[in-house]
Amino acid sequence: MSKALQTMEWMTPGANLNAYIQGTATVPMLSVEEERSLGEALYYEEDLDAARRLVMSHLRFVVHIARSYSGYGLPLADLIQEGNVGLMKAVRRFNPEKGVRVVSFAVHWIKAEIHEFILRNWRIVKIATTKSQRKLFFNLRSAKKQLQWLTADEAKAVADDLGVEVKDVMEMEMRLTARDSAFDAPADEDDDTVAYAPALYLEDKGADPAQLVESENYEGDNNLRLAEAVKALDERSQDILQRRWLDDKKATLHQLADEYGVSAERIRQLEKNAMKKVRVAMEA
Repeated sequence: MSKALQTMEWMTPGANLNAYIQGTATVPMLSVEEERSLGEALYYEEDLDAARRLVMSHLRFVVHIARSYSGYGLPLADLIQEGNVGLMKAVRRFNPEKGVRVVSFAVHWIKAEIHEFILRNWRIVKIATTKSQRKLFFNLRSAKKQLQWLTADEAKAVADDLGVEVKDVMEMEMRLTARDSAFDAPADEDDDTVAYAPALYLEDKGADPAQLVESENYEGDNNLRLAEAVKALDERSQDILQRRWLDDKKATLHQLADEYGVSAERIRQLEKNAMKKVRVAMEA
């Protein structure tokens, strides 16, 4: 193995980015014959050294792709690292019998990993989830010919070109122009300055400790009064209420009528009377 390859084994984009990029340029490119030989060694013999050489010889290609995504404000080192993950996945799946070069096969995997990383980290709130939203996210900026908002005709042209709905184009444009806001006010906020931090005006009305305690006490008292009211009923009325209202598998009027040897109407009357007694007891 060449000295350049040995050096690249311990280098990562985050350690020294400039040195890493320069290092990738020193790794020799593979000829078609060399690439096929290494690909066969990996595919048929699971030769890990062959996989390492295939990956190393294409690291400069990952750098080239990662640089095209620098406009999203994310560290280039992180983009390269994610692209390298995609490259390794591609090399692991590379089949030399298909007659394509590694670089052609790997471009999809490299971009897919970088795309996922950007979508996870570009905003706090996930900005693109569906297939059409992802397509718009990575193409809308380049499709726009000016910084102003798209006109109706321009939005339709972009939608037709990307194969999406016009409403999806307009929605993504709004998402791209939005920005994340801190929940809390800045630490150096002036007392005399009107602050618009969400923490100052958003309120969870259900999180008031006093109301929570009151609600718990009210619910507990209701449950206790209900239990006492049911307990005061005769045994048959208790059984009817239990099986008609409280059991997971509720009994029908006819089932209870057959068990007690009375009509279904009589069971309905007993149930109604029992409910009335419980209600009166709880309101007392």
